[in-house]
Amino acid sequence: MQAVKIRKIGNSLGVVIPKDVLARMRVAEGETLYFTEAEDGGVRLTPVDEEFALQMEAAEKIMRADKSVLRALAKR
Repeated sequence: MQAVKIRKIGNSLGVVIPKDVLARMRVAEGETLYFTEAEDGGVRLTPVDEEFALQMEAAEKIMRADKSVLRALAKR
């Protein structure tokens, strides 16, 4: 486990991710990272999975277009 300090960056707060961690994550400057909740109550930081992101985008479009159908199914 590595520790990082929260620092003021402009009007925000941030952390600097060590180079070795970025290398293990296979990410570089300008790429998107996601925070997700872990089962233990913590937070996980992961790189974007393009395929999963496209699948989620498609699912969100379907959910918006078919709200009434999904509500009816949820009641069953």
